[in-house]
Amino acid sequence: MTDSVMPTYGRLNVSFVKGEGAWLTDSNGQRYLDALSGIAVCNLGHCHPRVTAAIQDQASQLIHTSNVYRIPLQEQLADKLVEISGMEQVFFCNSGAEANEAAIKLVRKFGHAKGVSKPVIIVMDGSFHGRTMATLTATGNAKVQAGFDPLVPGFVRVPYNDLDALRMAIGHWPEAVAVMLEPVQGEGGIKVPDSDYLASVRSICTQRKLLMILDEVQTGIGRTGKWFAFQHAQDVIPDVMTLAKGLGNGMPIGACLVAGSAVGLFQPGNHGSTFGGNPLACRAALAVLQTIETEKLMDNVNTLGEQMFQAFKKRLDQHEGVKEVRHAGFMFGIELAVPCGELVGLALEKGLLINVTSEKVIRLLPPLIINEAEAMQIVDQLSDLVTEFLSTRTVVSVA
Repeated sequence: MTDSVMPTYGRLNVSFVKGEGAWLTDSNGQRYLDALSGIAVCNLGHCHPRVTAAIQDQASQLIHTSNVYRIPLQEQLADKLVEISGMEQVFFCNSGAEANEAAIKLVRKFGHAKGVSKPVIIVMDGSFHGRTMATLTATGNAKVQAGFDPLVPGFVRVPYNDLDALRMAIGHWPEAVAVMLEPVQGEGGIKVPDSDYLASVRSICTQRKLLMILDEVQTGIGRTGKWFAFQHAQDVIPDVMTLAKGLGNGMPIGACLVAGSAVGLFQPGNHGSTFGGNPLACRAALAVLQTIETEKLMDNVNTLGEQMFQAFKKRLDQHEGVKEVRHAGFMFGIELAVPCGELVGLALEKGLLINVTSEKVIRLLPPLIINEAEAMQIVDQLSDLVTEFLSTRTVVSVA
């Protein structure tokens, strides 16, 4: 490894040179089953032929102009996102953090328009919204905030999936103008809220005239079995929704979508992005959306997601070292009673790519294109690894 790259990641000592579908090949020729999808980015797996062809064709025509001019592919992508989401307008950027920054700026604009001089956004414990200064502050994780004081003012935190706490915070903070949350907390450990939670938050925001911001950076683009996780709830349309990750299948692109009271808040000069929504990124994203639709991949997520969940529960539920198995479509969280970060390296040795978040939660985010054999291989390999790992640990009963 070179010293020229800042050590901002604890990188594993492996480098990949080729990808195809759900599989990656390293520089030594060894193949790995990717159950992480580049952290929910490569929803179509690696080098999907439709996306590859779209990128190659567009790169031979036009990569970038500027948002000073009209970009027809950006307009087409915005139209498609509005169609499948029920939202009304889209701002394009390059990442999830940028999309969330746009949402935060938008909400402050909303607050000032209402005469609130210091607008407050209510955010959630255990959340993750990015690593820029504003999104870092919105994130509910003290570890990622450590060393970066002073943080940005204007955020109040409440427990996730706790409606009473949310109501109390709104009552205590008359400056509150918005509630920002993830439909499923990804980095927080695949925390799935109660089935009525999002609808209740929507109702509270409507009653109190607050904007509802949904961070669908990890949950969006088919990952939970619908285009967006909020669509599992009844009668829920957020005022602001953010996307990135799976939207470009590896091409950097983010989006901030608005509806209702959030429409029209940004005017020329209020916000921008040099690269956001350029022709190459938009062409790739259009290919992604068309492929998910054409290949009916959300049906695959719903069928195999439930099958994998039940198989994991059958293999692991009775083990006293396993606290809980959780899932939403192709988001899986297996929470252990002990820290399990070393499982990432052990799985790598077996040719399986996984992740551990919140110290004790094994996180799986497989590509939407996996077949039944690959799905069951993930279940079998990981269940064996967990069982072997826990057999060497002293576990205090979690009953």
